[in-house]
Amino acid sequence: MALSLIDRFDLSRAEIETIVSDTLQGADDGELFVEYREQESLVFDNGRLKAGDFSTDQGFGLRCVAGEAIGFAHAGDLSGGALRRASQAVRAVRSGHSGELAQAPRGTNIRLYGDENPIPEPGFEAKVKLLQQIDGYLRSKDEAVRQVSVSLATQWQVVEILRADGRLVQDVRPLVRLNVSVVAGRGDRQETGSSGAGGRTGFSGFTMTESWQSLADEALRQARVNLEAVAAPAGTFDIVLGAGWPGVMLHEAVGHGLEGDFNRKKTSAFAGLLGQQVAARGVTVVDDGTISERRGSLTIDDEGSPTNRTVLIDDGKLVNYMQDRQNARLMGMEATGNGRRQSYAHAPMPRMTNTMMLAGDKTPEEILSSVKDGIYTVSFNGGQVDITSGKFVFNCTEAYRIRNGVVGEPLKGVMLIGNGPDAMHRVSMVGNDLALDAGIGNCGKAGQWVPVGVGQPHLRMDQITVGGTEA
Repeated sequence: MALSLIDRFDLSRAEIETIVSDTLQGADDGELFVEYREQESLVFDNGRLKAGDFSTDQGFGLRCVAGEAIGFAHAGDLSGGALRRASQAVRAVRSGHSGELAQAPRGTNIRLYGDENPIPEPGFEAKVKLLQQIDGYLRSKDEAVRQVSVSLATQWQVVEILRADGRLVQDVRPLVRLNVSVVAGRGDRQETGSSGAGGRTGFSGFTMTESWQSLADEALRQARVNLEAVAAPAGTFDIVLGAGWPGVMLHEAVGHGLEGDFNRKKTSAFAGLLGQQVAARGVTVVDDGTISERRGSLTIDDEGSPTNRTVLIDDGKLVNYMQDRQNARLMGMEATGNGRRQSYAHAPMPRMTNTMMLAGDKTPEEILSSVKDGIYTVSFNGGQVDITSGKFVFNCTEAYRIRNGVVGEPLKGVMLIGNGPDAMHRVSMVGNDLALDAGIGNCGKAGQWVPVGVGQPHLRMDQITVGGTEA
C-alpha cells in the first residue's frame, strides 16, 4: 500500500504518537493496532454459484495494560476524534497504577510470505470458472457423485502497530483457502468426503490443474471409502493416528492447555507442571509461527513481536507455555510471539500458530504392524475439549480396523474419548514422517477466530476409549 494506515487518520503522525504515548504513560504495556482488510468468498454448490461475498473493513484498536487489567477500545473510524475518545476510555485502567512500560519488541526482518493480494488477480469470472471446472470434473469421474460443493476464501490484511516509543511495524498478510466436498451414494446410502488446502500465498498455485484435481480426487476417494465403511466397534483399543491433519487432536486436547493465560489463571490441566513429565518419552511438541507461507505463520504477532519456534514439551517434559506479553510478564516468563487477535475490534491473547508433534524414529509400517487389534484414524472433522479437565471427544471422518498388524475394513462412526494429559502418556510409538496439514485450520477461543496450522507424524496411542456405532 502506498499510504501507511497511520497516515489515513486526520491527524499528523506526531499527533498520533503523542496520544498513544500519553495513553500508555504509567501503564505496563499497550499499543495502537490499525488494520485494513479485504475479504472475498465464493461457494459453488450443486452445479451453480450459491454465494459470492466481498467486503472491506478498516479500523483501530487501542489497548492499555496495567497489571492484570486491560483497557481496550476500538472503532471503524480512523479519525482524531475517535482516537481521543478511545484514549480517554482505556487509560482509566491506570488508576492507582504506576508501571514501567514494556520495552518494544524487536523484529527479525525475516518475511515469511509475500504481499500479493489474492483477490483481484485472477478476477471474479476466472475464479467462478475454476469452481465450475472442479464441479464438472468430479461429476464426470463417478456416477455415484450426487452433490459437489466447492468454496474459495481469499483475504488480504494489512496491519500496523504503533508503540508508545513511536516504533511502528507493519505486516501484509495474504491468505487463501480452497475446499472441496463430495456426497456420493448408492441406493439409499450416501456418504461425504472432503479435502482442502491453503496458505499465505497468492492465488496462482490453485489455478494449476494438478493442484485442484488432487484436492478433488482426495475428496472423492474419501467419499468412496466411507460408502464401504461398516459400523465401528465400541470399547478400548490401541489407536494409530495418521500424519498431518490428525494433529488437530493434539491442537485441541493439548495445545490450548499450553496457552499462557489458562496456566496463569490455573484453569488448565497443565497448570503448575513446568519441568514435569506430562507425556511419554519421545514426545516433543512445538509451536512454530516462522514456517514460510504456512496458514498459521506470522512475520510479527498482533502485538508487534516476532513469532518464534517455541518448544513446549521436550521428550515428554513440559518446558514452556505459549505467551503474549501480558501473561509472560505476570508469570515472570519470556513472551513467545503468540499474541494474536481476530481483528482490530479484539484485544490480543495467547494463541497457537502452527502446533505440531515432532518426528520420532519409527516407520508408519512398523507402527501399524505392531497393533494386534486396534483402529487406524486417518482424518477428523473436529471435536470437543474441556481445557480445565483435559477431557476430549473427537469424531473421525476416515478410520479403519487393524487386525494382526494389517489394515482392514473402513469404519463409520469412530469417536475417540479421553483426557489430553493422560493420552500423551499413552503414546508408545512416534513415526518418522512428520507432516503438516494442507492449510485449512481455524481456531476459536473466547469468541475470536484465527487461522492456524497443525501437524504430527504417525503415532501409536495405547488403550484409548472408542465410542462406536456397532450394534
